[in-house]
Amino acid sequence: MSITLPSETVFHSIEKAIKEYRKFSQKNISNQIEDLTIDQGMVLLFLDKHSELTQKEIAALVFKDNASMTRMINLMVNKKYLKRSMNTIDRRRFTIELTAKGKEVLETLPPIILSNREKSLEGISKEEMIQLETILKKIAANCEKSE
Repeated sequence: MSITLPSETVFHSIEKAIKEYRKFSQKNISNQIEDLTIDQGMVLLFLDKHSELTQKEIAALVFKDNASMTRMINLMVNKKYLKRSMNTIDRRRFTIELTAKGKEVLETLPPIILSNREKSLEGISKEEMIQLETILKKIAANCEKSE
């Protein structure tokens, strides 16, 4: 039985594109915000727009498991980007809030992200973007319905 090498599949190309984009983006973020990762930046952005999100909901949005998310939030609390307190309604949960330092980072981060996106999508038409997004959604849907 013959199988195509992983490096010869579309999935390898997708993974490579993601890894290159993350490496490129992290370098540009680190040039201006020295102790922030891409994932930590995403957490700040989601909390800024949706302050009511639970830790579990944030984890799903940034594609992390609960244990990884707990470690990341602990780190962000230690770095003073986030404040965590007991939820007054449900004592089994925590409330996660942006601190002044977290809000300050959100003034610097969006222009970096917009520049990263613009540079990485250079030469790609709107039609190509729509087609790519359609294809990726189909792949994800195929995998989800097979679970």
